[in-house]
Amino acid sequence: MERRGRRVLVSSVSSDSHTWNLVFLQLLLEEMGHEVTNIGSCVPDELLIEECRRVRPELVVISSVNGHGALDGARAVRRLRDQPDLRDVRVVIGGKLGVTGAGAGTYGPELLSAGFDAVFEDAAGVAEFRRYLSESSTPAIAAASGAR
Repeated sequence: MERRGRRVLVSSVSSDSHTWNLVFLQLLLEEMGHEVTNIGSCVPDELLIEECRRVRPELVVISSVNGHGALDGARAVRRLRDQPDLRDVRVVIGGKLGVTGAGAGTYGPELLSAGFDAVFEDAAGVAEFRRYLSESSTPAIAAASGAR
């Protein structure tokens, strides 16, 4: 049987112990036809790198709800981009990325600069993320998603 979707790795950042967001993402992605490996919460950067090497995902989705996603995510994606064999893996992040509250600022430009391919802040909801997944494999997507 031919696989319709992408091989996707779902993770949280090292400081985030929340899991329901990861379960939701896994179910959403599977419903859309993707093959998902969910490596859970409180994922140290090294484990993320190891699992990317093991799974060889076409997309890494990092989710955070504790408000430290921008800080931990930027560090994790820089470490991932430092690995020559993982440099070209698509990596996106979403959720509550800061502690200042919705509408207080955007973390998109900072996270794109750190190496993410797209940023989905919690105020945008899941629609932009679904749209991103539906787009072709080119990085050009709707500006509202914060993608580069």
